[in-house]
Amino acid sequence: MTQRHTAVSWFASPRERRLWAWTLGIVVTIYATLGLARTLAGGLQDQDLQGAVFVFAALLVVTAAVALARRMRPGGTEIGVALGVVATYLLVFVRMTSPVERSHLIEYGVVALFVHEALKERSDRGRRVPSPAWLAIAATALVGAVDESIQIFIPSRVFDPVDIGFNTLAAVMAVAASVVLGRARRRDRLRSP
Repeated sequence: MTQRHTAVSWFASPRERRLWAWTLGIVVTIYATLGLARTLAGGLQDQDLQGAVFVFAALLVVTAAVALARRMRPGGTEIGVALGVVATYLLVFVRMTSPVERSHLIEYGVVALFVHEALKERSDRGRRVPSPAWLAIAATALVGAVDESIQIFIPSRVFDPVDIGFNTLAAVMAVAASVVLGRARRRDRLRSP
């Protein structure tokens, strides 16, 4: 009689594994560039360069959104919610005067989205995940707090609790946008024939 040994995977699916790998890569990149941040921020002091970088980044986001929309074929509710999310982000970006603050919004928004997607995937595959949205926000805030704590040991950087707040704000905005867009998508699918 032979016994089958089934390997127990820590991940619920290959997709979840990829999402965590991407998350780790992003976090490592953020931490690895801590020493370069002042140099990069100094280079972005030129208003023309800031504008060009912002326009380039906005075009990348719009291109990605259009490509995703063509694949997913969003309904009216989802498009309306997406436009609201874009407007909210633009208002926040306009109010933020520092490129460093804007970078926190982007960096930690992306981290939060990947963590949230990984946790949702895990939950969708039957693993127990209590409140993926809140857990993603908490995990991202923790990653941001570690980021700021590391800066205590870097001579050219300064620990700033306000940055922890920006990191957490970025996580809240990104996860809230993801949740609201997901609900709009489900609502549109329920309405379609």
